[in-house]
Amino acid sequence: MARPFFRWTAAAACTIAAVATIAAAPAQAADHEQTRTLLEQYQEAAGPGAALYAGDDSGAWTIGSGSATITANRPITATDHFRIASQTKTFTAAVVLQLFDEGLVDLDAPIEQYLPGVVDNARYDGGAITVRQILQQTSGIARDVTGARANPDGTFDLPELVRAGLAHPPQFAPGTGWGYSNVNYLIAGMLIEHFTGQSVGEAITARIIEPLGLADTSFPAIGDQSVASPYVPGYVGGRIGSFFFWYDNTFGYEMSSVSSAGAMTSTLADQSAFQLALAGGEVVSPEALAEMRGTAAVPPESGWAGYGLGLIHLSLSCGGDAWGHSGDLATGHSSVTMVTDDGRFASMMTNSNSQVAGSPTRYEVVDAALCEEASA
Repeated sequence: MARPFFRWTAAAACTIAAVATIAAAPAQAADHEQTRTLLEQYQEAAGPGAALYAGDDSGAWTIGSGSATITANRPITATDHFRIASQTKTFTAAVVLQLFDEGLVDLDAPIEQYLPGVVDNARYDGGAITVRQILQQTSGIARDVTGARANPDGTFDLPELVRAGLAHPPQFAPGTGWGYSNVNYLIAGMLIEHFTGQSVGEAITARIIEPLGLADTSFPAIGDQSVASPYVPGYVGGRIGSFFFWYDNTFGYEMSSVSSAGAMTSTLADQSAFQLALAGGEVVSPEALAEMRGTAAVPPESGWAGYGLGLIHLSLSCGGDAWGHSGDLATGHSSVTMVTDDGRFASMMTNSNSQVAGSPTRYEVVDAALCEEASA
């Protein structure tokens, strides 16, 4: 678990001094001025550090602000591992769309047809909720899981997570609105397990991670809280004026509790490679990709143009579209990866999931990077 928030000791004083020094650290590149300025402004309101990895098929560049850790002034790199949280959802959706390509899943079939009795209680009727609605976040299913019963070793099983999630009231009637839901993607994980006979992590590994050669990407086994080295710690805490009191929570979260909704670990470089491969037709068929890009309207405050099947759609300020996903986790990691059909990519992360209203959003930072590439 995370250490207590405020502990006024000599060690805490050292941490405060370290944070003040790290916050003043310059970005790593002398060019990409607009993107760098936005990233620095974002980082001032985010974690101890932030980094962006961007480019196109002619090359890549990395800029950073702050530090990967509070104990040493080290820039975050494109090959540092971190918990990608809800970026996992695109992997989960892509496997379901592979099952669609294989003729096993009808996106407009009710989930009851494939998982009888799973989405079936006094609050929910699985016969009225389709696979598409689950992946598109238009099912109305409750957002989060609370009250799930842990196994004796503190881990969680998918069916129990889904049961606990479905004990909460719906956000709206199926198909009548849009509401983000982690429970939707836990149900999608069960769907994958039903058809593949593998755990969802094994299926994602065999179907996506290994074929694409994403050597720095992994779906943890149940109970595995490790992160491969080098890694970026995640921090939680609270801001007081210009200081932030950071507490390392990298290993304070049981990843099986988010499973197919957010358990994976990766790097900025691997996330860019995955999203480029998906957009380039290397993961699902063109028909399936078109289905993934069929979006629902989302609240304006999201900053998105729409939400598809495990894909966020951004309308770029320079014109055109970008596709990808973002992620936030209580471990203290926040990230986003977006790509365009002409091969531009931008992936960024910060080592806290704290953000201050009024600062640039991560979407504005990746928009700047993608538009800078378009004008290069």
